[in-house]
Amino acid sequence: MENWKRKYMLLNQRVLRFQMKNTRCIDCQRLSMELRQAPRAWNIRLDRSLKDLGFRKCTQEQTVYTRREEEECVLVGVYVDDLIVIGSSTEKVNKFKQQMMAKFEMSDLGLLSYYLGIEVEQQIGRILLKQPTYAKIILSQFGMADCNATKYPMEPKAQLHKETKGAPIDATEYRSIVGCLRYLLNTRPDLSYAVGMASRYIERPTTMHYKVVKQILGYLRGTIHFGLTYTKGPREFNIFGYSDSDLAGDLDGRKSTSGMTFYLNESLVSWNSQKQKTVALSSCEAEFIAATTAACQALWLRCLVSEIVRMEPRPITLFVDNKSAIALMKNPVFHGRNKHIDTRFHFIRECVENGQIIVEFVNTGEQRADVLTKALTGVKLAAMRQLLGVRNLESCQN
Repeated sequence: MENWKRKYMLLNQRVLRFQMKNTRCIDCQRLSMELRQAPRAWNIRLDRSLKDLGFRKCTQEQTVYTRREEEECVLVGVYVDDLIVIGSSTEKVNKFKQQMMAKFEMSDLGLLSYYLGIEVEQQIGRILLKQPTYAKIILSQFGMADCNATKYPMEPKAQLHKETKGAPIDATEYRSIVGCLRYLLNTRPDLSYAVGMASRYIERPTTMHYKVVKQILGYLRGTIHFGLTYTKGPREFNIFGYSDSDLAGDLDGRKSTSGMTFYLNESLVSWNSQKQKTVALSSCEAEFIAATTAACQALWLRCLVSEIVRMEPRPITLFVDNKSAIALMKNPVFHGRNKHIDTRFHFIRECVENGQIIVEFVNTGEQRADVLTKALTGVKLAAMRQLLGVRNLESCQN
């Protein structure tokens, strides 16, 4: 009888312990749900505080706030709890810092030199953006710190495809490499096409795909100090862009790759390399689809810049290297050559007709978006890199 009582008491103790564990799990779930609301609560608090100080949220970019006092202007860029402040006068910037420190416990880190892994060097008349420290971490993490440098990130005219019979590799490591390289594209647009191609095969990578990412790391090893240069331009802002496309470069779905670059007074501010959503039947159609995508980005940049500087929106010039596509953009008549194209891609026609975008022809050798649509040889890659604004910043040190 006593043995039975002992067993019953032990059983009760086990049940109580199990209930306590369940209770703790429920508490943890409640806590995690509360933590999920913390970023939203912080964003609401910060938004309210900035508006109380006279700032106005930009309608085109929700993380940018502006405040104007007569001819003076202060801009604030927000990323979670990090703020980047720029102003037309040091006095206005210091005033904003004091106002924010009165509301929050904040630290003044001084002149911007490092932000989200991007190293910023401010010189007289120009700003340099680079990620050499992050690049070294990538190379060291994947055992490529002492590898031989390559001349280009991807073999010229190389075409990747899915290998159903190829030898599979460690997908976790492959995805980790591609993920690390994608963040490096913030200052390295010359890597956009190669990294974009490699990221299409993260589901089942094989030795062929692994060889490509290794070559990208080899190219990074030789260009570790490369980055973007932003020079001071005139007070009048001029935005122009380039749009380009290959034809059926994707061997699996036969879809084309679009590339676009946009400049603000010769400084690269936006770029993209992306596979198109639909299959194009000709190079004219592929260029037409790519230009329409670029037009959407152009209108956003146009509205953003005009809102920040409070100037009348000006037409944006878009350079395309296909005369047939340009004629199609300027011709409002539907005929047999373009009636099959999806309606949404004819949006650029309306932009051209309204004078929001001016389309002009550019020679293929001067097409700055060419590097975003195909793998180039070493000589042409160096020329395109120079046109993009990517340079060796180690030689630019004072």
